[in-house]
Amino acid sequence: MNKKENFIADITTGYSSKGDSIILGGAMLDGEPIAEAHVKIPLKTLNRHGLIAGATGTGKTKTIQVFSEQLSSAGIPVLMMDIKGDFSGIAKEGKEEGFITERHAKINIPYNVAAFPVELMSLSKQNGVRLRATVSEFGPVLFSRILDLNDTQAGVVAVIFKYCDDKQMPLLDLKDIKKVINYITEEGKDEIAASYGKISTATTGTILRKIIELEQQGGDLFFGELSFETDDLMRIDENGKGYVNIIRLTDIQDKPKLFSTFMLSLLAEIYQKMPEKGDAEQPELVIFIDEAHLIFNEASKALLEQIETIVKLIRSKGVGLYFVTQNPMDVPSGVLAQLGLKIQHALRAFTANDRQAIKKTADNYPTSPYYKTDELLTSLGIGEALVTALNEKGIPTPLVATMMRAPMSRMDVLSQSEIDEINGKSKLVKKYAEEIDRESAFEILNKKLTEAAEAAAQQEEQAPEKSSKSGPSTTEVVTKSVLKVVTSATFIRGVFGVLSKFLKK
Repeated sequence: MNKKENFIADITTGYSSKGDSIILGGAMLDGEPIAEAHVKIPLKTLNRHGLIAGATGTGKTKTIQVFSEQLSSAGIPVLMMDIKGDFSGIAKEGKEEGFITERHAKINIPYNVAAFPVELMSLSKQNGVRLRATVSEFGPVLFSRILDLNDTQAGVVAVIFKYCDDKQMPLLDLKDIKKVINYITEEGKDEIAASYGKISTATTGTILRKIIELEQQGGDLFFGELSFETDDLMRIDENGKGYVNIIRLTDIQDKPKLFSTFMLSLLAEIYQKMPEKGDAEQPELVIFIDEAHLIFNEASKALLEQIETIVKLIRSKGVGLYFVTQNPMDVPSGVLAQLGLKIQHALRAFTANDRQAIKKTADNYPTSPYYKTDELLTSLGIGEALVTALNEKGIPTPLVATMMRAPMSRMDVLSQSEIDEINGKSKLVKKYAEEIDRESAFEILNKKLTEAAEAAAQQEEQAPEKSSKSGPSTTEVVTKSVLKVVTSATFIRGVFGVLSKFLKK
């Protein structure tokens, strides 16, 4: 056989699938697509995670769009973390243009237009399904890791959670945990010391500053109720298509701590709640994490270890994670080693450092008798990529240059009126629209302080002469304690609210 015949034999054998699969595009040799060789990825291996990388403008977003369309068509829900805001067009039918017709003729794949069921979600005040979680749901270990606390500080956080559990005080939002920290540092320090041991004010001060930092990045919007239920990500529409859940993150690009906080909490909750799937025929959910470097650049060592652990374990739940970034070197080696599918778009070599990075990138891919990988990485066109995956037996497939198929949906963003239309029809938007602020640690502790002040005042009225001879009265002491809380910049708004409610009764 000649080179082309050998190539076709290798690709069709390497990418064959006995079960269901998705077709990403057509294989290329010497810069030309080969109509007889399609690049197929078995659904069975899509829980083995993956990487989609490439320089800006090389076609990563369209690849994710094609991937998501194929998954949705197979009845697999998708969660897309959309930081650039250019993915929402998947909700509307595309339009066949001349260049699309030409591309699909070259790779011998029929082209059809289609729209896909979409939910638009938000961590902030953007329109869409509001995503929230409570502090209690995080637990002391995960909450400490997000704040990048040392062992001593994490131990204090564990005490705070235990104290709140023992006293049946829910920790729902950040004002709850800040209130508890203030209380155990001031009025309740003796109570805490008697039951749990003494706590350093320097330690609680550090924890409080870390919480305020998280709050300033939008954590006050994220922590609270109604808490999002992960089952709502797993929906299939009446036509059997999986929902494409798009989290619009355009307004938190400069808030990486909030982004990584949400991502880690979501993955932890999915892992905790979903049953083991074993060797399933297809994944239950596929998650795309766009601009993944925003997570890894700002993550502490402890947080990176947590991410790596979840990546290793969550595939047994039938969940596939796909990291989208410009350069594979953005992803830590421990995570990169867990990724079975790699789709590498073109990289640009403008400097010596760029050329060095390209050589390292090439080393991450299987060797091929048909390509010089490091040279090909800089010469791929828009909508072309190097692909390697795992076959149904878990064996890496041959490295293949691929002309990607075009999206069936719109390759542009939705208008505001179209976004409003989707949100207006959404049951989830209505479900999560209401902010609930039920009685929790903040209100319980404020009530406790108010009752203490009342009791002290009554005692003072019954023994005015004794108190006048023995220095500051109990009322004065308690009042000063309450005023400390009231005048604290962190708690002033909530405390006055509670006190005014009490005075109106």
